[in-house]
Amino acid sequence: MSFSIRLTTEEKELAEAYAKLHSISLGEAFKTALFERIEDEFDVSIGAEAYQEYVASGKQSRPIQDLWDELEI
Repeated sequence: MSFSIRLTTEEKELAEAYAKLHSISLGEAFKTALFERIEDEFDVSIGAEAYQEYVASGKQSRPIQDLWDELEI
């Protein structure tokens, strides 16, 4: 699959500089950036869902010092 995007001159220069800095093609730079963004947003979504489940469970956190004391650290 391929696609095209329109960039301003400044955007193109920035993208080309990034690709050159990392010794990758411009296409690979965009592909990497896209999938990193998708993964980041997915991780945030999963984290928010897990936090909501934790809150709904009624569990309470405790001070880290309690854990350290328990583990004799």
